[in-house]
Amino acid sequence: MMSRRKKSSASEKIISFENKYKLYLKNFELTEKQKEFLKIAFDKNTKIVFVSGPAGSSKTFISIYAALQLFNMNMNQDLFYVRTIAESGDRNLGSLPGDLDEKFHPFMMPLQDKLTELLSADQIKMLMEEKIIQCAPINYLRGASWDNKLIIADESQNFTHKELVTLITRIGNNSKYFICGDPMQSDINGKTGFAPIVNLFNDEESREKGVYTFKFTHEDIMRSEILKFIVNKLENNPLK
Repeated sequence: MMSRRKKSSASEKIISFENKYKLYLKNFELTEKQKEFLKIAFDKNTKIVFVSGPAGSSKTFISIYAALQLFNMNMNQDLFYVRTIAESGDRNLGSLPGDLDEKFHPFMMPLQDKLTELLSADQIKMLMEEKIIQCAPINYLRGASWDNKLIIADESQNFTHKELVTLITRIGNNSKYFICGDPMQSDINGKTGFAPIVNLFNDEESREKGVYTFKFTHEDIMRSEILKFIVNKLENNPLK
């Protein structure tokens, strides 16, 4: 990806390159909480943002929105979407039919949905065909080293402590992470590493190093009023 982009060195080729890859995001009226998040996301010193909150509170949406805007600011960065297959219960990728892309495709649907909200079909196609956006399951990351990447880790409440450590230790130069999770919806029977890792980095020392925690609440739910009611009820009356 980097070599392909560096071929355009003359000023007129650079302009053509920027026109080809510039993204035109659809207009949205952002909430004050979302704007607060974007201020942190766009800060050049920010390296990692742990984003927690209930279903429908725009964690994934605003993280992907931020990553696309950051790509427009620096087109030498690619986007990488990471997710687990914990939702499939006892099944693993090896038990699913097809190659890796085919196996993982169903778990990319939240990314596809958010891209459809934000971009035209032509631009989504361009991002995929040019491999500016790539995807992988969390258990295929060991050994990777990420420079010039915008990482969106989704449903991170389903990452174990070991998987989250693997994820955040892939970070290289000029990369930024958005690690999204809903502590209420873990599917791995108490083995989640999300809440402990978030708590570990929720201090001033981490913020000084560019590692932030950001929390949405039921008040930030955008999906529907009934979901806001349900989440508030569940939060205040935890099931035993």
